[in-house]
Amino acid sequence: MGSHHRDAPPEGIALIQLAQVVPDLPTFAVDDGFAYGIPSGLEVEVGAVVRIPLGGRRVRGFVTGIRSVTDDAVPPRLKDIAARSGTLPVFDARMLETLRWAAMHYVGPLATVLSRTTPPNVPRSGTLPDLRPIAGSFDPELPAVADAALGGRHLRPTAWVGPGPWSSRLAAVIGPVVGAGRSVMVVAPTAAEAHAMAETLAHHLPERVLEAGSAFDARQTTSTWARLATQPGLVVVGTREIALWNVTSLGLAVVIEEGRRAMKSPQTPALHVRDVLRRRAAVERFPLVTCGSVPTTEAMGAGASIQRIPGRSWRLVEVVDRRSDSDPNALVTDRVRRAVRSVAAHGGRVFVMVHRRDYAPAFRCVACGAVRRCVACGAAVARDGICRRCEQPAGGCSSCGGDRFAPLGAGVGRVVDDLRRSVGDGVGTAGERHPVTVGTERDLVGLEAVDLAVLIDIDTWLLAPHYRAEEDALRVVGRLAGSVADGSGRRAMVQTSQPDHRVLEAARRGDAVPLLGVLLEEREAAGFPPSGSLIAVDLQGVDDRADGELRSVVGEDAAVLGPGESRGGRRWLIQGASLHDVRIRLRGQVQRWRDVGARVRVDADPVDL
Repeated sequence: MGSHHRDAPPEGIALIQLAQVVPDLPTFAVDDGFAYGIPSGLEVEVGAVVRIPLGGRRVRGFVTGIRSVTDDAVPPRLKDIAARSGTLPVFDARMLETLRWAAMHYVGPLATVLSRTTPPNVPRSGTLPDLRPIAGSFDPELPAVADAALGGRHLRPTAWVGPGPWSSRLAAVIGPVVGAGRSVMVVAPTAAEAHAMAETLAHHLPERVLEAGSAFDARQTTSTWARLATQPGLVVVGTREIALWNVTSLGLAVVIEEGRRAMKSPQTPALHVRDVLRRRAAVERFPLVTCGSVPTTEAMGAGASIQRIPGRSWRLVEVVDRRSDSDPNALVTDRVRRAVRSVAAHGGRVFVMVHRRDYAPAFRCVACGAVRRCVACGAAVARDGICRRCEQPAGGCSSCGGDRFAPLGAGVGRVVDDLRRSVGDGVGTAGERHPVTVGTERDLVGLEAVDLAVLIDIDTWLLAPHYRAEEDALRVVGRLAGSVADGSGRRAMVQTSQPDHRVLEAARRGDAVPLLGVLLEEREAAGFPPSGSLIAVDLQGVDDRADGELRSVVGEDAAVLGPGESRGGRRWLIQGASLHDVRIRLRGQVQRWRDVGARVRVDADPVDL
């Protein structure tokens, strides 16, 4: 052991500084970290990235604490930190609180969560450009949020509800914050949406907006990260990865459409941007704003303050009843077909949205037109007659007993072929610049405003086999209707066999909040999030003992549902009012499974069941 940092000795007692370091290894075994000596002349702090000797090799590690001990309290065989990587910490003590919470809540190794705070290259401080004062004045539409951001105060989350686009509205809120030397983080669902928002914000706030995302190389991303970590008064716009970036003087965080699936990481630990930033906001004392036409029940359940933009949240929605069509089993109803043909003939633009690119995800009875549902649980039934949720044979039609079923919806190619027979060659897929474009939900990103938007079958979303089905269906309708341009006669059309469904009533009104309040009450009664907790556990490569092992770990604290087939393995759902103790015990069991070569994915608060 070499020479070390020594604090000024109280009453002649020498104190030696030790660093607690978590090795960057994807295992729960190193969560508590290990003590290392700090060589004389080496400066480290909480969040510093270092190189440490471990098991005969050098590995990267994260400093999670600094403490002083007397000579006689130095651990035996203490090793020293070998070196520091870079000059900037990747988190501070306050942010570490959120990172520890995330590791526990999402049942992931702490090192894995800490590693998500780092840029791709070694972060170093550099020369910072001068920032000119922001010209012009701003009249913020959310004055309470702006005041809290300027004062460094926490505010309960704000759900800003209304139609997009949000860039210009946000500029009025963000302007005073960055002008006062505080930084702002804006998280968008996709890189394309982040880029469009960054361009607009940069127009209002020149020299203040930095963009981050997968389109940038490692060097540029690291440079952006380093500048945000050292220079206040900036705006960073990016995708979900930036939610764990160390932004100095962070005064405000904004999440665009927090209910979109892109806001949750697909890799375990499956962090959700909304919940991570809500935790950061409470600990680091800044306000959080979510923007969108349909807030989530999770945001409402967390007590978000609902701030509405006056008027409808989306353009007019016309509901088309399939059952009244001349051919109830037709892919496109007569009414929709006439509307598409008319808009195209007059030089307008049409977007037709289907659920997916492959075969039909749901079916309807040929005899009565009712959507085929599972008698036991009410979910949609697959092509082979097996329920998508409970995996039981569905039998005949639950309404009339019929045994012949036609596909509900179709892939993109089938719809293109169908519409070409009545509209002509002006029909194509996304990116082909046809007057009539057929695509899926992902093609809404970057879509130019259209004169008519059509959803072939909302029933596919309404009957999805998970508890968020209705909320997701309304969000899809809101996004689709939001793509329609302003002007008389422009609208969205939604085909359905359930025209009186409460989701469609909310879609007609252009207001999601009342229905979400009802759904929130129903979730509470059923014990589903946000009132209760759910954890999905996916396993591959384990034997039949896994079921008993999981149930033993959970004990009497929660219900264990399953196993069911999932992605070539098995899936269990753990459901309970509070799963805090279960999460703690589950960490050890997950590690035991991984130690024997099993593939384990733990998804806290799963989007899909």
